[in-house]
Amino acid sequence: MSPLLDVSDEVRAEIGEAEAARLLAGENAPGTYDCTSCRTPGDTGQERTSTVLFVGGETAVLAFAHAACIPSQVVTVSEEQLRGAVASITGQSTVAEPTAAPGTPLAAELEETTGQVVLGVTCGQILIGEDLYPALVVEPSGPVARPGSDGPGDDFLPLLIEAGFLPVTDVSKAPSQVPGWSVLLAMGQLHSVLQADAATGQTAAWWQAHQPLAVTDGWRSTANQKQSVLVYAAPAGSIGQQPREDLLRDALEKAAAGGLLVAAAMPLAGT
Repeated sequence: MSPLLDVSDEVRAEIGEAEAARLLAGENAPGTYDCTSCRTPGDTGQERTSTVLFVGGETAVLAFAHAACIPSQVVTVSEEQLRGAVASITGQSTVAEPTAAPGTPLAAELEETTGQVVLGVTCGQILIGEDLYPALVVEPSGPVARPGSDGPGDDFLPLLIEAGFLPVTDVSKAPSQVPGWSVLLAMGQLHSVLQADAATGQTAAWWQAHQPLAVTDGWRSTANQKQSVLVYAAPAGSIGQQPREDLLRDALEKAAAGGLLVAAAMPLAGT
């Protein structure tokens, strides 16, 4: 019996018609797999399964996911991120993944280099009305100067507002979506916040985790359900590393009350 595989046109274009035919015939398709989105077992003989192609600089890796979780698609990642994805698929990761109890935010930072500001990112869920939303909170380690400026001022929020973020005065209201931005979740881990160049349309990482961040099952499930992530940003020293989501919410509300919070909703890219 042929596997119940979905191979999108963009995946087919990348792997070629011959390879797509072999997959659909069951020659190269696995019987069972771990869903690249929800990380639970799947069976290509029993349920619709999406083919997900991760493409790096010179390497591509084909993974599988429940069709109910995500559609068949091509996910572009850096070569370094792809190596991490391969390690995740084969179970050969040598890097300890951070974990957290339910209700505990997870934080990641770029590797700090002398004289550079580091963007710290915290993952948590936020309640708006009666709905839970996946959220990222971005806070730099120090003042962010406008490119080309040598002044001591902090232009972090003005730069984001110019890029489409909006000031937050009430955390109980969901922010609007900002065009050209997205959040990349690959192999169930947070990799980067992506921004498209308005002139060329090419996408680059605005923030990228030094190591892919393992998010909680609840955060990943909510992100896959909403297909959107709320991204909040505040100047250095406004939020801090909060050990619980209720304390993170309190810090966000305090920053909003002080006019120190901007936000935007971003579509979820990848898985």
